[in-house]
Amino acid sequence: MAEPGGVLYDRLARVPEREWEKGAGLDALLEGAREPFVLRGLVADWPLVEAGRRSARDVRHYLLDHARDRPFKVSIGPPGHDGRLFYDVDMAMNFRVGTGKLADIFSGIDTAEELGEARTVYLASIDIPSHFDGLDAANPIDLGARDPLKSIWIGTRTRIAAHNDFPDNLACCAAGRRRFTLFPPGEFRNLYLGPIDNTPAGRAVSMVDFDAPDLAAHPRFVDATAAAQTAVLEPGDAIFIPSMWWHHVEGLEAFNILVNYWWRGTPAWLGQPQVALNHAILAIRDLPPEDKAIWRELFDHYVFENDASSTDHIPENARSILAPLTPESAGRLRAFLLRTLSQ
Repeated sequence: MAEPGGVLYDRLARVPEREWEKGAGLDALLEGAREPFVLRGLVADWPLVEAGRRSARDVRHYLLDHARDRPFKVSIGPPGHDGRLFYDVDMAMNFRVGTGKLADIFSGIDTAEELGEARTVYLASIDIPSHFDGLDAANPIDLGARDPLKSIWIGTRTRIAAHNDFPDNLACCAAGRRRFTLFPPGEFRNLYLGPIDNTPAGRAVSMVDFDAPDLAAHPRFVDATAAAQTAVLEPGDAIFIPSMWWHHVEGLEAFNILVNYWWRGTPAWLGQPQVALNHAILAIRDLPPEDKAIWRELFDHYVFENDASSTDHIPENARSILAPLTPESAGRLRAFLLRTLSQ
């Protein structure tokens, strides 16, 4: 592909766009949503967006006016880095991670721009309340009763391999442009996932280079593209990414800012499914096939089907963790797991 991803993205379906109204209109769109959609101009009136429209330096100054005096985690690519934050040939990361004050990080970006140097600098998933004073209040969004994690992503041109997240996600383009390419949850086999314990940012990622897919090595990727949707966000636009949808994300301009909000539809005191998957690999995956078949049936019975046949024969006051979990019973279960895992 001569232009990065040009042929691939040109033939993909577009993420549907939805109309929205200020206030309760957004809450109604998000309630129960299981398909992605784009909201054009959702945060177009943010001062952060307005500063970005003026210039990259203006929006950096705006962020510095709100930044707390504390270290910021930053990923930096070596000279000649193409912006793809990924593995090297030895499956180590092809970037280094450090910390620094935001003013110093931005000063380095200023210098690179003056010299005309392409440099990969990426501040990923920076918690807004702990790293900025008043930024959230100055750039508000009404998410109803949701209590989301609020993060900001700042960087030069980047390509982030397709991955998924457990929470629902509303991502708002504040400066530059972002391209999202989304795949339904069931496409994981066709995305050729890498390791789950050695990842660029905590989640397993697709090993396919979307700018130059190797279809000899990854032939099923063609099937994934048949189910894919893509969208380019301009400053002020937003995209809703439902839980577990795979998304490949690119910062398309020399400088880009994204603000996102994560929330889950279940209580925070419930466990993380990824932890259960990791434990199942430890405890079940390498059992003999006949034993695995038994455990598959037990998982279906207690977890995936979870119908009345698993509890009706037990007195209601004696069902323990087979009853719907509460904060207290979930806490007891977590303590039991911690004890058993430490033995």
